[in-house]
Amino acid sequence: SNEFAKGIIVAGGNGKGNQLNQLNYPIYFFVDKDESIYVSDHLNHRVMKWSKDAKEGIVVAGGQGQGNLLTQLKDSAGVVVDKSDNIYVVDAGNNRVVRWSKDSKKGEIIVGGNGKGDAGNQFDYPTSLALDRQGNLYVADFRNHRIQKFLTNKN
Repeated sequence: SNEFAKGIIVAGGNGKGNQLNQLNYPIYFFVDKDESIYVSDHLNHRVMKWSKDAKEGIVVAGGQGQGNLLTQLKDSAGVVVDKSDNIYVVDAGNNRVVRWSKDSKKGEIIVGGNGKGDAGNQFDYPTSLALDRQGNLYVADFRNHRIQKFLTNKN
């Protein structure tokens, strides 16, 4: 017998598109303690938050078209949310990681954003990320074939 029951759709499922009940290549997601799902909606260049049992999501990062302004993302990838509801998103096409505070309309570059390259403050198409218990940030630097660790300034 199978350990898992039949799957149920918890985000998207209404075809490919850019409406609030649709996704376009969801590539990464994060589930918080309330079972809200943060979906990196790759080709819509946005992060959507779907609350438990929601029929549609809300845009919590990006969603202003593809670009490099602080209100925009380009090829959104990995996403994690910390205990303070800050959203960390890999902005792959802009070679940076951006943090969106709760209810913010724009993000803040926390690492990268210095063009494509292989220096310690650069990426070449980063993909996923993680935070450890100390708040240090880890980023998969896809085309540089490495994982980078960035130490938090909080002591």
